[in-house]
Amino acid sequence: MAERDVARPLLDRFRAALYDAVPLTALWAHGSLALGDYRPYRSDLDLVAVVRADPGADPAARRRLRALHQRLHREVPLAAKLHCSYLAADRLAGAGLDHFTWAHAELFRRPVTPVTRRELHTGALVLHGPGPERLLPPLPDEELTAFIRKDLAEYWLPAAARRRRWLRDVWVDLGPVTVARAGVTLREGRLITKGEALDVLAADGAPARLVADIRDRRYAEHPARTAPHWRLRRAALARAYVRARVPAALAA
Repeated sequence: MAERDVARPLLDRFRAALYDAVPLTALWAHGSLALGDYRPYRSDLDLVAVVRADPGADPAARRRLRALHQRLHREVPLAAKLHCSYLAADRLAGAGLDHFTWAHAELFRRPVTPVTRRELHTGALVLHGPGPERLLPPLPDEELTAFIRKDLAEYWLPAAARRRRWLRDVWVDLGPVTVARAGVTLREGRLITKGEALDVLAADGAPARLVADIRDRRYAEHPARTAPHWRLRRAALARAYVRARVPAALAA
């Protein structure tokens, strides 16, 4: 069975339930699932639903959405990784607008970023309705570039100064990979997967053991446990890579 097919029963169930909960126009997947780099129970299931009316204006719709996600979360282990943003048809333009989103076991508002919008235009997996090219306005290159530069300068560079958070797997796994992906987009204008970013890390001079550690946790059937002394060492290596590569990416 292909990795993507593991998620198919959950996606089919979610689509059917969602159609009953809100006036659904389209449902798209982006990120690892759409780009062929999906790993069950490790990758997020990143979805965007286009609905005819904003759930923010309908408390009953919000209750139905929350109940739907909570039920899936209880009954399907894979649903813990399912995230979905709900874009009203009349609010599709503008990457700065907030939209109701289910992620990390809660419903809240946040933007659908320029990176996500570009992913949808370049490689969406259409699960229901028309594709992004028919509904979602194109994203100018300068808007994508400005967002990435701001994210690197105002989020990742300050984050690299905070030592304790880098003792956690999620920061080590996400930080260097995000910076590598951002660098490629700024230099070449294209998006790459997390798997491709690991090759970029190696080519950019990231420590081989750090790259192997991240790769193992993403792709190995049984990832190795992290020894305490290595956890400290890799935190320093990951922070050092981010602190060195962010200014280089911004300069380029």
